[in-house]
Amino acid sequence: MKILLDAFGGDNSPSEVIKGAIDYINEGGKLEVCLVGMEDEINKVFEENKYSKKNISILNATEVITCEESPTEAFRKKPNSSICVGLNALKEEEYGAFVSAGSTGALLTAAVFKSGRIKGVSRPALATLLPNVKGGKTMFLDCGANADCKPQNLLHFAVMADVYMKNVLKIENPRIGLLSNGTEDQKGNELIHAVNPALKSLTSINFIGNVEGRDIISGDYDIVVADGFSGNVALKSLEGAIASLLTILKGNIKKSLSAIIGYKLFMGKAFKNTKKVLDYNSQGGAVFLGVNGVVIKAHGSSKAVSFKNSLFQAEEAIKTDINAQIAERLQDSEVKDYKFE
Repeated sequence: MKILLDAFGGDNSPSEVIKGAIDYINEGGKLEVCLVGMEDEINKVFEENKYSKKNISILNATEVITCEESPTEAFRKKPNSSICVGLNALKEEEYGAFVSAGSTGALLTAAVFKSGRIKGVSRPALATLLPNVKGGKTMFLDCGANADCKPQNLLHFAVMADVYMKNVLKIENPRIGLLSNGTEDQKGNELIHAVNPALKSLTSINFIGNVEGRDIISGDYDIVVADGFSGNVALKSLEGAIASLLTILKGNIKKSLSAIIGYKLFMGKAFKNTKKVLDYNSQGGAVFLGVNGVVIKAHGSSKAVSFKNSLFQAEEAIKTDINAQIAERLQDSEVKDYKFE
């Protein structure tokens, strides 16, 4: 089994992508990595850095989809792009996953059209793993694949995330929250009012109620479910708040000699550890739950460590046969036959 890796996705391609693949192999990755992209340029990086090609192969793709292009148009006009070539190959039995830091819109569009949905999935969802304040990870979905959602979509999001967290992250009974403007059952819009009782009715999941945006990474939830519009806004707000806080702290430290001395002598390690915990590069990528084959979206500005971790993430998803388990759970009568009013 091989993992396909888009060598020309993201801001730091292809050098950081290739280094991530090399680190994955050197640090015990058990699957072969197939780099997708312009073969000559990939080989040039290997030659310049004297990298070994042990357990690494190349699948040539002559085009690249940029983030400035319309996802739908690029998908149609660039069939030989690394994203399209990679997702076409994902249909073959020898490939189990595709990892890319390229255009999110193009990746999701191509994944749906080329790979198709798992049987029973109303809509796939983009799910990211966030570091939480208790040192664990919280899965947050949908992060932007579906701006407009129906109640059934969020029901499926919760079930798919539950399967993933149980099998890939080995969390026995994931605590699930539904993003709302208050924790009380009567809070929220029409969508939340329809989804809350539906999630409560499922005996196969551990739904603990509505969650406010401020508690997404509190560590009190293992999964937080949202529609793609609210989820994307919340995620970007969270990323911006964390980046701003670190910038403010850094600026304040530089304002006084005593603060600089205190940082260097006493608090430097604590600040560095905090920054490391909050670094998205350490979390791997966002998994596109609900499509055939494992598709993982790495952050656009990912460095080698993020690509390495995304490859380990893909390996674990392949090993646990996550898609087959999602399909099975969605056929459960309490999920399949639930009727929304």
